[in-house]
Amino acid sequence: MLTDLKTVLNVAKKKNCAIPAFNVYNQETVLGALQAAEEANSCVILQMYSRLFTSIEAEFLAPSLIAAAQRSKVKVCFHLDHGASDEAVYRALRWGCTGIMRDASSLPIEENIAITKHVAEVCHDLGVHVEGELGHIGMAKEGVSTEYTKVDEAVRFVKETGVDALAILVGTAHGHYKQAPVLAIDRIAEINKAVDAALVLHGGSGVPDDQIVAAVKAGIRKINFGTDVCCALLDGIFAEKHEAAAIDVFMKRPTASVKAFCLSKIDLLGAEGTNE
Repeated sequence: MLTDLKTVLNVAKKKNCAIPAFNVYNQETVLGALQAAEEANSCVILQMYSRLFTSIEAEFLAPSLIAAAQRSKVKVCFHLDHGASDEAVYRALRWGCTGIMRDASSLPIEENIAITKHVAEVCHDLGVHVEGELGHIGMAKEGVSTEYTKVDEAVRFVKETGVDALAILVGTAHGHYKQAPVLAIDRIAEINKAVDAALVLHGGSGVPDDQIVAAVKAGIRKINFGTDVCCALLDGIFAEKHEAAAIDVFMKRPTASVKAFCLSKIDLLGAEGTNE
């Protein structure tokens, strides 16, 4: 069933787990993630990058994603990931997102607060919950920053913007890591004690399992997986023989590959059985 961001985050808080947020790009990634969630009876977040909402993809993918979520037996939040502009936010709302992220983290904190606060006010008026980001989470190929999100700034950011979820910089980045990251677990715990917003970990792909488990224990309630979803799909494609002429038949194995990956992360995050 299609639900909102706050509902699944409240489940994560109650169960002391994290809800996986899988970035989806086509129908196969949507189906693989949903099949995994249903098999594990887990709440799930399906999210799409900002660029899909500012191009033609969302016009076609969003309605099918929503239809799949509505007929699903598990709670599904449809989320905008890294909304790079207010235009992306408005388009995501138009195409049915039940969670919104506005990412102004590359800007000075005052500008980040002002932009995120405006989006939060608009979205809250529509009954949609909002994720912000404090501490810019860059690309792994550029190196992983050790300038972690500060506790006092997190408190200020949440108070002044009114966000429901906060992505923090604690040792991760997007993409493939050159070497396994070591997360600032103590900083996660400190921020978790200081703010009411649910904490989000971006760049979950490639983070060692023990680090993920420790992050969840310290208070992370949503973890994003994008790169590894792509890799799972591509691994399935490259492993399939090209004898199947019908694309729907050919794509069964790649979809199953995505499902297997998503099942492993649902288990790792402790989200299995969270769909009450």
